[in-house]
Amino acid sequence: MNSLAATHEILLKERTSSIRRGLMDRINRDSRLIAVKGSRGVGKTNFLLDFSKEYYAGDDSCLYVNTNNLFIVHDGLFHFVERFHKLGGKVLLLDQVYKYPGWDKELRACYDAFPDLQIVFTSSSIVRIKSNPYLKGIVDMYNLSGLSFREFLELETGKCFPAYPFSEMVEKHEEIAASILKQVRPLAYFGNYLEYGYYPVYLEQKSHTDYLLKNINLTLEFDIPYVSQIELKYLKKLKQLLYVVATDSSCNVNISRLSSAIGVSRATVLNYLNYMHNARLLTLLYEEGSDDESGRKPKEMYIHNPNLLNAICLDKVNENILQKSFFLSQLCAVNRMNYTDEADFLVDGQYPVLVCQEGKGRKAQDSVIVMEDMIERGKGHVMPLWLAGFTY
Repeated sequence: MNSLAATHEILLKERTSSIRRGLMDRINRDSRLIAVKGSRGVGKTNFLLDFSKEYYAGDDSCLYVNTNNLFIVHDGLFHFVERFHKLGGKVLLLDQVYKYPGWDKELRACYDAFPDLQIVFTSSSIVRIKSNPYLKGIVDMYNLSGLSFREFLELETGKCFPAYPFSEMVEKHEEIAASILKQVRPLAYFGNYLEYGYYPVYLEQKSHTDYLLKNINLTLEFDIPYVSQIELKYLKKLKQLLYVVATDSSCNVNISRLSSAIGVSRATVLNYLNYMHNARLLTLLYEEGSDDESGRKPKEMYIHNPNLLNAICLDKVNENILQKSFFLSQLCAVNRMNYTDEADFLVDGQYPVLVCQEGKGRKAQDSVIVMEDMIERGKGHVMPLWLAGFTY
């Protein structure tokens, strides 16, 4: 236990983050069991360390541990937690717990046995937490997204910017944009964000594209098969489908066409799309009132964020799809997004939104919110696209 505590201290000392993730304020610290889900590279480990540093600095009753540790694998998770509790432990931060066999059952046993112990654990975005029979009703779950454009600007400039609900942006976007423009010229940083700014690890990586492609392959080759039990011989089909989606400028979900393109059944295509949606490689859009559990097929599909799209397509990126991917990646973290015939997207069942290049949406009806790229300020129902990056 002493060696684990020493490792915890070393990790905290090495943690030199200059940004505080907004999710920190949304965590219910009174909850006894907290799950932080996220895709590869969004910073789940660093979030646990920052949680420890902010709320339990110098407190020996809080311990960070990676459950891949052989000590835990040998003794068992429950017995490790029991020992930690006996030694006065109060807060346990468990990283990558979902890779431990029977993790959900043992977490439930810990929850029942130690009522004065708080456990915060990280999980892959693929893993279903809320519907898990052992954890249902006792776990508070949070999704950690990649860096918003706002958070990226904070890292790049050292300045602080508030986040705004999309509804407030619609009403006050001219005023909000003016206040931001007093401190920074967002468009000077926007291109870099689209290329590599979504994943905080960009600060440590020299080759952003290589890193992203490696993460994509790890997700497809290890994460998805680990949870979904896909046979290895079908991994090529998953990769083919991801590339087909990335290079499809229509974004329409045509199951028959996709089935023919990669040589699998229609049902398999739907399963693959859902796997990659859960892995945060894709974003699937449904009509309002539908979702992936309704049994209906999605209407549109997009690569989850512009960094992934750039890495997959390289110099073949469709600019309008890139703009839409950015908008979705920013709003999906905090808003309900649906397909609509009226525009490109429907936000929270209330705001139809058109995403386009500068000057392309001026003929849209006033009831449609137009998000235009490459403008600093908007007017009326026309808003600058970069401002969508300030929703979280």
